[in-house]
Amino acid sequence: MRFLAVLLFIVAVCNLMSAQTDQTIRSNAIDPAANLKDFQVIEFRRYTIKPGVREDFTKYFETYFPGAIEQVGAITAGSFLERKNQDGFTWVRGFHTIDERATANAAFYAGPVWKEHRKTANDLIADSDNVMLLRPLTAERGIAILPDVDPVTEANGAQGVVVAQIFAVKADSVEAFAKEAETEFAAYRAAGAREAGVLVTLDVKNNYPQLPVRTDGPYLVWLGILRDNQMLETRFTPVAERSLQSFSATGLLRGTPELIVMDSTPRSRLRWLP
Repeated sequence: MRFLAVLLFIVAVCNLMSAQTDQTIRSNAIDPAANLKDFQVIEFRRYTIKPGVREDFTKYFETYFPGAIEQVGAITAGSFLERKNQDGFTWVRGFHTIDERATANAAFYAGPVWKEHRKTANDLIADSDNVMLLRPLTAERGIAILPDVDPVTEANGAQGVVVAQIFAVKADSVEAFAKEAETEFAAYRAAGAREAGVLVTLDVKNNYPQLPVRTDGPYLVWLGILRDNQMLETRFTPVAERSLQSFSATGLLRGTPELIVMDSTPRSRLRWLP
């Protein structure tokens, strides 16, 4: 009787798992991009590439890594070349939960793609430790996950200008600062910028310590996408410069905000779409 009870339990568990799998398959059939939503944990990774090889690093990065990262359940939300830093390469990786960050990173860095190409990539990197671990300010302000670049209709690759404004906020003041800054963020949108996320420091223990993250927060990061240089220079930049006084007047910052202007790499998801 005990054997029969165990057997029936195993059959019930198998049926339940089969039903859940069928439900997942049906869900993905209805919405093929279901796995590309709701990334609650973000790594904002700013690399310093060795002088003169940033273009080479970009080619290796885009050829090998975004697809492999997606296969383990994470996402490369965007990758960019910083304009004022000729050796600056910034990319954004998302995870659905903090627990999935540990499992996805472990799977990727133990996987065949990274093992095969890590020496080539690492030999081009001078520093990879400037990383902020972030979360969406609210559910509605998470990182934008745009469709993959279409090699046929976007033959010239990703277009547009991406801006990231980084605010070093005083302790226990992130929510208050975000509320005070909303008027300026609205002015950015009115100037033509498409808001792509408002992210704040995720104050948890680093659960994948092989990859260091910064502990000098808290920070708030505003991300936006602009159509072109004309929009950047004539519409966005004047508003951003005027906003500095308002940000300072809040009394909630630890220093002057940093504005990073970047070009999307050819296959970056985060880009300007018509």
